[in-house]
Amino acid sequence: MSITDDIKNAFRQPNNTLKQLILINVIVFVVLIVTRTILILTSGTWVYNATMRFLALNPDLFIFITRPWTLITYFFTHEGFLHIIFNMLNLYWFGQLLREYLGDRKLLSLYMLGGIAGGVLYMLSYNFIPYFADRAAYSFMIGASASVLAIVVGAATLLPNFAFNLILIGPVRIKYIAAFLVLLSISGAVGDNAGGNIAHLGGAFIGWLFVKQLQRGNDMGRPVLAVLDFFANLFKRKPKLKVTHSSFTGGRAKPNGKSSSSNGPISPDQSEIDRILDKISSSGYESLSKEEKQKLFQASQKD
Repeated sequence: MSITDDIKNAFRQPNNTLKQLILINVIVFVVLIVTRTILILTSGTWVYNATMRFLALNPDLFIFITRPWTLITYFFTHEGFLHIIFNMLNLYWFGQLLREYLGDRKLLSLYMLGGIAGGVLYMLSYNFIPYFADRAAYSFMIGASASVLAIVVGAATLLPNFAFNLILIGPVRIKYIAAFLVLLSISGAVGDNAGGNIAHLGGAFIGWLFVKQLQRGNDMGRPVLAVLDFFANLFKRKPKLKVTHSSFTGGRAKPNGKSSSSNGPISPDQSEIDRILDKISSSGYESLSKEEKQKLFQASQKD
């Protein structure tokens, strides 16, 4: 099986959000590295620079108005090897925890919210705080660090006493790891990467708030998922209608020609029940539609 087939399978598999997020970041990174090398060798560096301007987030509000998509694309874009390795390792380690306890969709919504919050805080800081405003003309931002720190802090808020075994140190509770990373971002907010560290703090705050709101029964990620589902449905192939013929025997006709009593609903088959149970496992019972809940109830009434 080729690498292309592996990537296709990763995006076809359900409940595989963590791997898909990592793959998107890695694919964008590889494409940019290869493109940059080719363009530098062929004296086309300006093309690469123009491409980066259309992916990176610029704090200038007038530029942002013409490139609003950069509020999303910036947190899927990396240039340095250490930058992407550090981000993807943290995304994998802490993302696994959130995925196991909250499900794939909440992991996705927190990743998106963390990146958006980091980008918004970065733009606000570089437009309204004099220390940063003086540097705005030369600044732009890329990297998934705000999204990743949202997931790190979210995991630490949800499971503060869960421990990771760190090399040469031993078991360390993740609340201390998250606190260290936040403190590191605070100290770097006036350094060479001030904008990036400001964005980290925005992501960290959203990670904490997201889990606290979930614990109160409020899902901040619903609007994000609704937008993502809308665009996903635009590109989803609609199944073709299939007309079948069957004889009428006093009940509702089934596709295989058999009929069922008109006095009760058609029972869902086992594959449908398995799909609903998988959905509960990944996203919780509250994610089911009214129809899916009815099907699950019908199945539970079977002898």
